Amino acid sequence: MDSIKIKSLFNLDHTILKSYLEGFDYPWEALNSLSKTIIDLGNQLNLNEYKKIKENVWVHKTAKIYPSAYIDGPTIICEGAEIRHSAFIRGSALIGSHAVVGNSCEIKNSILMDYASAPHFNYIGDSILGYKAHMGAGAVTSNLKQDKSLVVIHSKDSEMKTGMKKVGAFLGDFSEVGCNSVLNPGTVIGKNSNIYPLSNVRGVINENKICKQGILVEKR
Repeated sequence: MDSIKIKSLFNLDHTILKSYLEGFDYPWEALNSLSKTIIDLGNQLNLNEYKKIKENVWVHKTAKIYPSAYIDGPTIICEGAEIRHSAFIRGSALIGSHAVVGNSCEIKNSILMDYASAPHFNYIGDSILGYKAHMGAGAVTSNLKQDKSLVVIHSKDSEMKTGMKKVGAFLGDFSEVGCNSVLNPGTVIGKNSNIYPLSNVRGVINENKICKQGILVEKR
């Protein structure tokens, strides 16, 4: 299942976690030790560029943080990022350069790569958003199955056990998720793919696809 490997989904030049992510084949594998990695990296950051605003929370001096936002650690917020009104960053979060966490969004145990955007009423949990990936208003990642069983990644021809109870979604570079869509646990969306609004998505959507209410067509 090469299509769901980190090297297929993301250009790692667009995250300060490049060397960390290069140590894994599949994106969910990087979630278990994310908190420790953020702390270790944070303690190495140049404090001429970053400000440590509270325990294990580092914010680049060019980032914009709205007064009503709440940020818990461990978290790193990179250059030019924007954390908007009433955003809730619960910790274990890496917010990339010029990424956006918007109004009433919640982020937990996740990576937003550079220029990724969750701008309006989004929940991003146990997930990775690639370079310039975008979540439409109200779109969410569901990270826990209703029966609390371990998450399995389903594709057309095979399946892969993650061995983890909490796994959200993995959005490849330049992917677009339409408004009010739900990405079920273990969803993988390939590079340059588009999900139509109000979609209920599960499994693997390969790169350069358009998903229209579960029907897949090739992008032209």
